[in-house]
Amino acid sequence: MLDLVYIRNNPKQVAEKLARRGFVVDFSEFLEADAKRRALMHETEELKAERNTKSAQIPLIKKQKGDIASLTELLRELSDQIRENDILIKQMNTEQQEFLASLPNIPADDIPAGGKENNEVVSVWGEPMTVNASMKNHVDLVESCGMIDYERGAKLSGSGFWIYRGVGAIMEWALLNYFISEHLKDGYEMILPPHILNYECGYVAGQFPKFEEDIFQLRGGGDKFQFILPTAETALTNIHVDEILKESELPKKYFAFTPCYRREAGSYRADERGMIRGHQFNKVEMFQYTRPEDSEQAFCELTKKASKLVEGLGLVHRVSRLAAGDCSAGMRKTYDIEIWIPSMQIYKEVSSVSNAGDYQARRGNMRYRQAETGKTEFCHTLNGSGLATSRVIPAIVEQCQRPDGSIRVPEVLAPWMYGIEVIHPLDPGNG
Repeated sequence: MLDLVYIRNNPKQVAEKLARRGFVVDFSEFLEADAKRRALMHETEELKAERNTKSAQIPLIKKQKGDIASLTELLRELSDQIRENDILIKQMNTEQQEFLASLPNIPADDIPAGGKENNEVVSVWGEPMTVNASMKNHVDLVESCGMIDYERGAKLSGSGFWIYRGVGAIMEWALLNYFISEHLKDGYEMILPPHILNYECGYVAGQFPKFEEDIFQLRGGGDKFQFILPTAETALTNIHVDEILKESELPKKYFAFTPCYRREAGSYRADERGMIRGHQFNKVEMFQYTRPEDSEQAFCELTKKASKLVEGLGLVHRVSRLAAGDCSAGMRKTYDIEIWIPSMQIYKEVSSVSNAGDYQARRGNMRYRQAETGKTEFCHTLNGSGLATSRVIPAIVEQCQRPDGSIRVPEVLAPWMYGIEVIHPLDPGNG
């Protein structure tokens, strides 16, 4: 959520910055309503003070055996007016919060304006390979090697789901162990959060109310709203809601492993077959709470960590700086780590590293107390996939495939592959 005081003092500047996202806003009516709200709050406080003063006079008048009828009537009128004002103020507060909640984050100054067409490649690791006649795509490779069962996954849950089988399940688990071991080496605390969250978690993360339709909702009795997390970020963002941390505790560095569940509303592209886009996939998520002055350093750290994981697998990839309009609504800055999928001849995102600034912290009232001054300030929050597996496996099997249809296992996964160095195709009759 954006700072209300900053909007009051710089409405034109805020509007210009949001326009870099392609988000058009006019603050005139909002600021007019805000002025009326503040005036009404001031008036109501004066009425309450007057009521308190008049109420204090009643015992004195009674003691002097005076008539309190007129004073009692005045107090009744004051209470009625205060009650009406409080109802109106509550309504105005709600309308103000709904407007503020609808605003995206202000993009960082060092990212390009516009949509995804203005994304910029920051770095490239490795040489993208071209496709030749003997090469297979990842869907055929994982099926021929008995790693993934799409047909039975769809039988169990519908399209967009799959089953990891045999060596495919082993490789999936090996990838997760590799990611986890690297984060532990770097001093991050491991978290295993609940997979079912309440509405407030989605709100604080900046995903609600705009993206409510993108998640799997759970409706219990009454008006209770719960959902299955679309990413561990949604849980990690909320760990310190309504808390004041010590400055000495920062930065807080967490990572979590969870499956991720997404409705992925809309039609799939024809080339997004197999594991490229699905309703459930596994991901390790990194997260940091920092002081404002440390958030850019933390952003660089998370970006390097995500890229290093892909580099460790020996896979061709690149880092891209997203334009303002291509960043998620709650993020001021995002870099994508994109992995090369030879059969598609394109890069696909396997990690998004983002800096939300104080946007999420304001929504969740997450602060820290400065050691020197004792004042409280909002934390900065950052997240980054480290990594999602559903596009890593397609990249591994395509980039590491051999002419005979077998797949070389990246050496870094060896500790968790139970001696499997090469994955061979199954016999034709073995399914």
